[in-house]
Amino acid sequence: MKRKLIDKKLILFLSFFYIVSIICIKSASTYTQTSLGNLVLKQSIWYLIGIGIIVLIYKLKNEFFYKYSIVFYVFSVILLFLLLFFGNEVNNSKCWFIIPGIGSFQPSEFVKIAIILILSTITDKFHKDKPNPSVKDEFIFLLKSFIIILIPSILTFLEPDTGAVMMYLIIYGTMLIISGIRSRWFISFGIIIVILIVSFFLIYIYKSNLFIKIFGTDFFYRFDRIFDWKKGSGLQLENSLMSISSSGPIGHGFNKTPLYFPESSTDFIFAVLASNFGLLLTLLFICITLFFDIYIIRLMKKKISLKDKLVIAGISSCLIFQQIQNISMTIGILPITGITLPFISYGGSSLISYMIMLGIILNVANNKKLQIL
Repeated sequence: MKRKLIDKKLILFLSFFYIVSIICIKSASTYTQTSLGNLVLKQSIWYLIGIGIIVLIYKLKNEFFYKYSIVFYVFSVILLFLLLFFGNEVNNSKCWFIIPGIGSFQPSEFVKIAIILILSTITDKFHKDKPNPSVKDEFIFLLKSFIIILIPSILTFLEPDTGAVMMYLIIYGTMLIISGIRSRWFISFGIIIVILIVSFFLIYIYKSNLFIKIFGTDFFYRFDRIFDWKKGSGLQLENSLMSISSSGPIGHGFNKTPLYFPESSTDFIFAVLASNFGLLLTLLFICITLFFDIYIIRLMKKKISLKDKLVIAGISSCLIFQQIQNISMTIGILPITGITLPFISYGGSSLISYMIMLGIILNVANNKKLQIL
């Protein structure tokens, strides 16, 4: 049987993330609801399942996923649509299906993968069919790709899950930049976006009644919450900031989070890490995470296909955006959006989605020898 190759460095990164995740989830258990069960054991099981998925993806190869990208995309859109009617409402949001005996399932975590796959596929096909595209050709391509992003964005926004929509747009913008289309489109889009944002803010600030009539009360209050984040109001953020600021160089110690804040094992897992283990170990974690990101980005410099390059661009932009957003909201720099910290926060759907991404990355970074049965 022919031996396959695997990238050992990525496996080392994954091992590091697993150790940090388990330690932090255990350390957050003081304030975790007992009804949630043993989250350390559950996270370990999700990691084990994820490793099995990585091996499966590694054997199937990326071409399998490119070939059926439209199937994955349509299926994910259907799940988002069904979620609006049959999803379980948690904190006024219908973002999850509850599967008895297993737990919750969040479709938006897998939609981002479907978006990355289908955008890379149609972009590669576009460049092969139109090696020297005209302005009209590019416009048609951009319109098609925008519709692909727009459909899941609207459905996800209706849940509502604004953080996931932001991720879709970040992925889309990054992949467009790598796609090699004319720079004039980015200038045009930039001008349009600035006009829309300015108009949006002006209506919100000076014509709140008109804003509510156009977008609805629910969206007004969601937008209002984003504006109010800098006030630092709210138990979650205040206790997170106090826990981190009082931790010092070495922290309060394992399983000694000084204050309670909700979602300590998921959205605010970074606060647990920083408060328990202090500035020095937190900086070490950030540095290793940064090396992981750089390692993935550098894969785009290798002699790989355009599809692989676009997939790496989409995945890296997704991971980096989540890392920045999660850490920044924990320390009060950005508004709280409910975005988890990749590979660290507890959650089956999010972790499995990261594992799928890592499996796809491993197929691109196939340059180190290691025996796999």
